[in-house]
Amino acid sequence: MCGITGIVGLVGLDTPEVIVGHMTEAMAHRGPNAQGWWRGPDLVLGHRRLSIIDISPASDQPFHSTDGHYTIVFNGEIYNYRELRALLPEHTFRTGSDTEVLLAAYAKWGIACLERLQGMFAFALWDARSGELHLVRDRLGIKPIYLTQQSGHLLFASELRSLLASGLVPRKVDQAALADHLRYQTVHAPATLVKDVRMLMPGHRLRWKAGAVEEHVWWHPVRNTRTEAADLPRDVILREVRDRLGRAVEKRMVSDVPFGAFLSGGIDSSAVVGLMAQASTAPVHTFSVVFDEEKFSEERYARIIAAKFNTKHTSIRLQPDDMLRLLPDALDAMDHPSGDGPNTYVVSKVTKAAGITMALSGLGGDEVFAGYPVFARSLALRRRNWLTVLPRPVRGLAGDLFAVIRPGHASTKAAQLLRAASFALEETYPLSRVLFTDHELEALRPGQVVPPNAVRKQVAHMLHEEGGDRLPFLSQVSLAEMGTYMQNVLLRDTDQMSMAHALEVRVPFLDHDLVEFVLGVNDEQKFPHSPKQLLVESLGDLLPASIVNRPKMGFTLPWAEWMRSDLRSYCSSRLEALGRKELFDARAVDALWNRFLAGDKLVPWGRVWHLVVLSDWLDRHSIEA
Repeated sequence: MCGITGIVGLVGLDTPEVIVGHMTEAMAHRGPNAQGWWRGPDLVLGHRRLSIIDISPASDQPFHSTDGHYTIVFNGEIYNYRELRALLPEHTFRTGSDTEVLLAAYAKWGIACLERLQGMFAFALWDARSGELHLVRDRLGIKPIYLTQQSGHLLFASELRSLLASGLVPRKVDQAALADHLRYQTVHAPATLVKDVRMLMPGHRLRWKAGAVEEHVWWHPVRNTRTEAADLPRDVILREVRDRLGRAVEKRMVSDVPFGAFLSGGIDSSAVVGLMAQASTAPVHTFSVVFDEEKFSEERYARIIAAKFNTKHTSIRLQPDDMLRLLPDALDAMDHPSGDGPNTYVVSKVTKAAGITMALSGLGGDEVFAGYPVFARSLALRRRNWLTVLPRPVRGLAGDLFAVIRPGHASTKAAQLLRAASFALEETYPLSRVLFTDHELEALRPGQVVPPNAVRKQVAHMLHEEGGDRLPFLSQVSLAEMGTYMQNVLLRDTDQMSMAHALEVRVPFLDHDLVEFVLGVNDEQKFPHSPKQLLVESLGDLLPASIVNRPKMGFTLPWAEWMRSDLRSYCSSRLEALGRKELFDARAVDALWNRFLAGDKLVPWGRVWHLVVLSDWLDRHSIEA
């Protein structure tokens, strides 16, 4: 796991090496073990290394082929690099690294080598023979690439802050992206909060040659879904899921440094730990965050799993004063502002402090196996689409009445839903994670045009232009979850917060072989009785009943309590600062804060906290309107 940077197209730049040096240094936290840069014809590449596979200096980057034809900067891991190495007997290997295997695979198969890779990765590869630079991102978008084109230069990096450090990127906010962030506490790729900076999308590759840029899709979840899974009997499906998940976990335990696992005590993290224990001869190191506030703490469940699989377990007890102490550093680690990021920051910090350099996570289990409430809710709405034959005014009146009887943010969204043209997924799903309605955005930012909903646009495109509507319905919801919330919140948070501590996090549930298979499983097999039934049954007796049948809690901190007490002063000052910006109406921001303090059920903590974080991020990075 590392950080990559570079500029291609150097005309007009007097000191591109210095610029790339600044860009690379801005990501020093991602790679404490080594740094390097290389200047080639019309490009400069930079790299920060976190040594995981072959930790010797011989594997430092940029890495060059022996014939000088190819140079690469690589971030990530190729889990099947040993198998690929066996297919390359003609190559004389100088190291034991997966980076060299990747370079040798490209030398033999060209860009088609991507189809053979199993892993998480983002890399830039210079082909001197063809004069091409390839930027490539892994299938599920676990590892990021940010890029921008400025005055004929193409700049790229693993983090947004690296591009800002170049001095070539204007620190201007993207107005449409800001509205997107307010709606969903994140910006949906390819956009970013910084104007003219975008992300390379998952499963995409970019080719630069002589100043011309082409972008291609090399993997797509719909195109690669194993549709044959729909016709398999249940016992075969269960066996396939167990085998594929087991292999996914085992592949991700290949490491030349100490590793462990995040353990919440939920089904997903518990399954990962159980399968790790089965594949390992030594006790697995596990880590969890616990609280004195019992309704937020999953301590007893984590301890059940730790005891069952005899792990070396560390509980991280978090108090409000601990959060106050850690908060400045957690906010500084945010490459993109996030309301959930501090959670991962804390557990990553303690995990790294315990001597662990790589950890496995249960991220992705809910998205792949239909674990979130949005799956059941979307299925129920689909079955009740007949309600939309009723006139909209009648449905709207019913929604308004419901919101009065049961006031709250959820009932407000339900009232909106009842006014929708239909209960089709592109109508219902975008409401699932909305924090601010269009009307509320107009109040917060008067005079600003509210742009179209990015999530609705993305889901509609996925369904009707990319062929997602041909998949089972619950798989369509999975695509929506993976392409929006998972991609732009969970994976982004995991990358930026773990790498702030030079900790690599691997996610077995996002193994593409597993994802491709499960997306093809029909709804009846995936969701016969309860969420994640398919996963639970595939695991057999691996997990105890107390874990399988426990209530779902989610990994969150007791923010509401803290914001009204220990964090009140900090939140107040940040919101005042936000109100002073020409981007926002100070009275609207202040009114929202006061409603939260008064316990208004229409203002849950997340609606306020993500404004606090946004305010800090805008100031910290000097982003202007």
